[in-house]
Amino acid sequence: MTEANPALAFVDAHCHIDLFPRPAHIVEQAQSQRIYTIAVTNAPSVFEHTARLAVGSKYVRAALGLHPELAHSHGHELEQFRRHLLQTRYIGEVGLDYTTPDKDIRQEQRRILATIAGWVDESGDKVITLHSRRAAADVLDVLKGIRARKILHWFSGTNKELERAIIEGYFFSINGAMMQSAKGRAVAHQIPQDRALTETDGPFVKEGASPASPLAVKVTITRLAEMWRVPVEHAKETVLQNFRRVLVRNSSPAL
Repeated sequence: MTEANPALAFVDAHCHIDLFPRPAHIVEQAQSQRIYTIAVTNAPSVFEHTARLAVGSKYVRAALGLHPELAHSHGHELEQFRRHLLQTRYIGEVGLDYTTPDKDIRQEQRRILATIAGWVDESGDKVITLHSRRAAADVLDVLKGIRARKILHWFSGTNKELERAIIEGYFFSINGAMMQSAKGRAVAHQIPQDRALTETDGPFVKEGASPASPLAVKVTITRLAEMWRVPVEHAKETVLQNFRRVLVRNSSPAL
């Protein structure tokens, strides 16, 4: 199967499969429903475990990550990150998180992200899913000009930051929690339809009383269709076409 195979039915661009109680079951769900799922990781030391979960799956891909909230505790794993870099096309979850007021930790986050961005640029042809909570401008600064398809996961920045990200060619992955809050819906409404992807961020996000598995993207598609005032099938096909553009190889940083 090619990565842009038209047989895929849905997209989960950001899911922490390894953090579910039964991760193999989540992989089976994604496989059976043809949900192309980027299985992000929070540290290089868990990448191999997630990669093993994805072995044999046509629709699940392990991503190599170092979550910004773990930068202070897991920064020593950077060399391990570099060793794994050629094992996957997908990078994430990486980025910046400025919910911490600690300037030293913020600086360490920027150092780690800049290092990763440089390696990604050297290796080329990567898809990177980014965390940018209260730090979107700095994330955009660090990733400026990097040769990768860039996805801002659960974007919550300002209108100005959103406009800049659109100009610079970013895609945006939208989850159920965004569609259920007024602020999240306002952000989602401003994202161009041709840049929108679906995600779950499971198990951190819930759908009803349960952690959101990749199956929850079907509900998000329905909510996007309502917001866009289009048929569900149209919204579904729009997201699929967007994701196929993400997977186009050797693309320039901006559309």
